[in-house]
Amino acid sequence: MQRILSRFCLMLIVGFTFLLSVNAQESDTTKPTSLDPNLLAWQNATRPKEYTISSIKTTGIYFLDSSIVISISGLQVGSKIQHPGGDEFSKAIQNLWRQKLFSNVQIFVIKILEDEIEIEINVTERPRLGNFFFKGINKSEQEELQGKIGLAKQTIVTENTRRNADEVIRKYYADKGFRNIKLQITEKSDTSYINSISLTFIVDKGQKVKVNNINFFGNESVSDLKLKKKLKGTKEVSRFTLYPKKDTTIFGTNPRITFKEYLKDKGYLSLSKTKNFLDPWFRFKLLSSAKFDEKKFEEDKEKILNYYNSIGYRDAVIEEARPYTIYNGNVNIDFKINEGHKYYFGNIVWKGNTKYSDSILNSILGIRKGDVYNIETLNQRLGKQLTPEGGDISGLYMDDGYLFFRADAIETAVYNDTIDHEIRMAEGPQARIKDVNISGNERTKEHVIRRELRTIPGELFSRANIIRSQRELGQLNFFNPETIGINPVPNTEDGTVDINYKLEEKSSDQLELSAGWGGGIGLTGTLGVTFNNFSIKNIFNKKSWDPLPTGDGQKLSLRVQSNGKIYSSYNASFTEPWLGGKKRNSLTYSLYSSKFTNGYDYFTQRFNKQRADSSFLKTLGAGVSLGKQLKWPDDYFSLVYSLNFTQYKLQNYPIFAGLDSGNSTNFSFKMALNRNSAGPNPMFPTSGSNFLLSVQATPPYSLLNAGLSNDNKYKHPEYHKWRFNAEWFIPLGHPTGAEKNRQFIVKLAAKYGFMGRYNRKLDFSPFERFQLGDAGMTNNFGLLGYDIVAHRGYPIYENSNPGVNPTDDPSQARNFFTIFNKYQLELRYPFATSPSSTIYGLTFFEAANGWYNFKDYNPFSLRRSAGIGMRFFLPMFGLLGFDYGVGFDRLKPGGGLKAASKFTFMLGYEPE
Repeated sequence: MQRILSRFCLMLIVGFTFLLSVNAQESDTTKPTSLDPNLLAWQNATRPKEYTISSIKTTGIYFLDSSIVISISGLQVGSKIQHPGGDEFSKAIQNLWRQKLFSNVQIFVIKILEDEIEIEINVTERPRLGNFFFKGINKSEQEELQGKIGLAKQTIVTENTRRNADEVIRKYYADKGFRNIKLQITEKSDTSYINSISLTFIVDKGQKVKVNNINFFGNESVSDLKLKKKLKGTKEVSRFTLYPKKDTTIFGTNPRITFKEYLKDKGYLSLSKTKNFLDPWFRFKLLSSAKFDEKKFEEDKEKILNYYNSIGYRDAVIEEARPYTIYNGNVNIDFKINEGHKYYFGNIVWKGNTKYSDSILNSILGIRKGDVYNIETLNQRLGKQLTPEGGDISGLYMDDGYLFFRADAIETAVYNDTIDHEIRMAEGPQARIKDVNISGNERTKEHVIRRELRTIPGELFSRANIIRSQRELGQLNFFNPETIGINPVPNTEDGTVDINYKLEEKSSDQLELSAGWGGGIGLTGTLGVTFNNFSIKNIFNKKSWDPLPTGDGQKLSLRVQSNGKIYSSYNASFTEPWLGGKKRNSLTYSLYSSKFTNGYDYFTQRFNKQRADSSFLKTLGAGVSLGKQLKWPDDYFSLVYSLNFTQYKLQNYPIFAGLDSGNSTNFSFKMALNRNSAGPNPMFPTSGSNFLLSVQATPPYSLLNAGLSNDNKYKHPEYHKWRFNAEWFIPLGHPTGAEKNRQFIVKLAAKYGFMGRYNRKLDFSPFERFQLGDAGMTNNFGLLGYDIVAHRGYPIYENSNPGVNPTDDPSQARNFFTIFNKYQLELRYPFATSPSSTIYGLTFFEAANGWYNFKDYNPFSLRRSAGIGMRFFLPMFGLLGFDYGVGFDRLKPGGGLKAASKFTFMLGYEPE
C-alpha cells in the first residue's frame, strides 16, 4: 500500500512539472526574444522618450469643428512631446475640459513608429437643448419666465445652465411672495435634434408668504405706527377683527381658557397685536397683499435707521430684525431697537473760507445751535446732494466758478447730548469752461442746440447754468428729457472744465387724422400735421427731405377740417423761434379760413344746396406775433406782442339778436407777459411755475366815432380783455435712484378773466367771451373766438347760479360770460416718461364759475367738482386724455351719482 502511494505521488509531480513547462513556452511566444528584430522597439516604447506628433485624429464630435477641438487642446502636428511620463496629454485634457463643452475627454496613442507618434482625441460632447417646458404654472407666468431664464434651443446644457434657471425661477416667485417654492428639473432625450435633451421645469409655488404681524420692541420715543409707515416694502396684512367679550370662552378649546388667554397661548402678547388671528368667526379679512420680500425688508431696515437719524438719534441701531414662520406658513417680524440718546447741533465753526464770511455761510446753512441733529440735513445744506433748487453752500460756490470746491463736516466734540462740528473747506481756483461737446443729435442741427445752452466757452463754470441748460433742452421737445446727460470733465492742469452733452433724439411731430362719411353731407374728417423741428430754408433742397427738411427748430402746422358740405376749415401757421439767429425773439404767422352753412335739412336729413348758398357764416383771419425774451427781472420772463384780424361775413345766419347778415371786422392788439420756469419735461413738469398776464384790446371805436350805437355795434366790435393764469408744480418727497421718476406731483392753478367795454352805453361785445364747462371743447367750431375754459364734471353752462345747470334749464341761450374765476388742484403720478410715450394718472378738484358783470360777481359762488383722469402723450398724435368728474352742485336728492357725473375726452391739446 505504501508503495502504491509513493508511485502515485511521483506521477503527480511529473505531470505538474510538464504543465509548467508548456505554459512557460506559450508566454515566451508573446515576448520578443533575443533574435526578434522588434526587441529594441518594444524596449524603447516602455521608456520615456521625445516623439514628434505625426497626426491627430478626433472622434465623438457632432457639432464642433475638429480643427477647433485640436486647437483648444494645444496639441499640434509636428510638436514634440514626452511619452510616456510627459504632461502634454494631461494639459490638453485640462484645456478641453475648461471649455465646459464636453462631459468626457480621453487621449489615445494609436501608433508609434520610430520617433513619430499618432494620437486620437476622443470626446463626448455635452448634450444641447432641444426644447424646454414648464408644468404647474399658468401661461402668462410661462411667457415671463421664458424671457428671464435666457434658454435658447441648441445651446449647450451644463450644470451652470440648470443652476442659473433654478435661481431665476426661484427669484421670480420670491419677488411675488412665493418663498416656499418647490422646483424639480427633469430631462429626457430629444429625438428632434442630434445629441439633444429637453428640460422640464416642474414648479409647485405653494402659498404666498405674507407678513401677518410686525412688532417693535425698545422704541420708546417713536410709536409703532410711525415706524410701520416707514416700512415702504414690508406691510402687514390689513384686517378688520371682531372680538368677543373679554371673558368669553373659545369653542373647541379648553373651556377654562378665556379669549385673551387663548391669544396669549397662541403667541400673541396683547389684544392690540391680534391682527393675525385666524379663527374665522372672530376675523373678517379685508386685504391680504402684504407679501414678504427679503430685498425690500433689508431696504426698510435702512429706512428705519434713517428716520431715527433724522430726528436726532444718530446712535440708533436695530439689534435684531427677525422674520419667523408661524403655523400658517406666513411670517411675523420682530424688530428689537436700541434708540440711544437724542442729539442736538452744537457750535459750527468754518475753516478755510476766504470768499464768503462765516455769517453768510451760517445764514445759507440755516442750522442753529440747539437744532435737532440730522446728518442728512447737514449734508443737504452743504450741497452733498445736488438739487435743481440750489440754495446750498456748494451751489453758492459752484455758481461762481468754484468747480473744485469741497466742504467736509467733521465732528470735533460730543458732550452730553450736543455735537460740535468744524466744516473744513477747500475753495480751490475758479474754473472756466473750455470746450462744450454735443453728441446724439442726429437730426437737430448743432447751432439749434448751442443757442439754448447757458454754458459758453470762456465763461466761469456755473452749476445753475448747467441745470438751466438741461431745462431749455427739455423744453425744445426734440430730445428725451429723462436721458439728457451732462458731464463736466475738469482739467486740473489748466484749471478749466469741458462740458459734454449727450442727447437722445425723439420724434416731436404730430399727426391728427380722422375720417367718416355722413349721410347726405359727404366726407367728414380732420387732417392735421405739426412739424416741430422744421427747416424752411431747406425746403427746396431735395437732399434734406427725409421725409421732410428738419433740424432748424422751426414749427410748421397745417390743418384741414371738414364736415362734408356743411362745414370746412383751413389753418396754417409758421413759427421762427430765433428771429435773426442771435436772440430768442420769436416770430409767428397764422392764416385761417372757415365756412359754416345751414345747408343740412333736418326733415329730409339730406344736404340742401340752395339752403346752403343762402344761409352761411364765413370767417377769414390772419395774425402775426413777435415774442422777446426779457433779462429783467430774470430771463424766465418773455413778452409777446400780437396783431389779429378776423372778418366775419354772414348771410341769413343769426348768431346774436340783431346780427344775421352783413360783415363784422374784429381787429385787436394783444400783449402777454409770461414767466415760465416749469420743467424739465414740458409734457409732465415736475417743478417750477408758469405765470401769464395778458391784455387784448380793440380800438375804441365808440370813442372815436360818436355815431356808433347798439344798432351797428357788430360792424366793429370793441372790447378790452384781461387774463391772469398762475400754475405751480410741486414734487412730493425727494426720491432717488429708480424711484426718481416715480414721484407724485401736485399742480396748483388759479385763473381769472375779465372783459371790459369802453362805452357804458354799449353792450358787451358778443365776441371773445369766456366759455366754461365740459373738457374745453368749443361750440360753433370756435368761430367767435371764445376763450375755452374747461370745467370737468359739468356741461357747458351759461348761468352764474351754481344750482342751475343746463340739465335743469336747457332752453337758455348760449350767451357766454364776461368774467370768470377758476381754481384747480391736481395730484399727478407718472406711469411712463419715455420718448415713445408720456403717461400719467391724476385726481383733481376744481372750482369755477362765470358772471356777466361786476354787479353779479361773487368770487365765493363757485361750481365744484372732483374726479380722476389719465393723460397719454404720443409723439405722432399729441395728447389723448380721459376724465371722469362729478359736479357736486349737480347732485340732487334721489338723482344718484350718474346724473351728476360726466365723462370727458380730449385730443390734441390740454384745455385750460
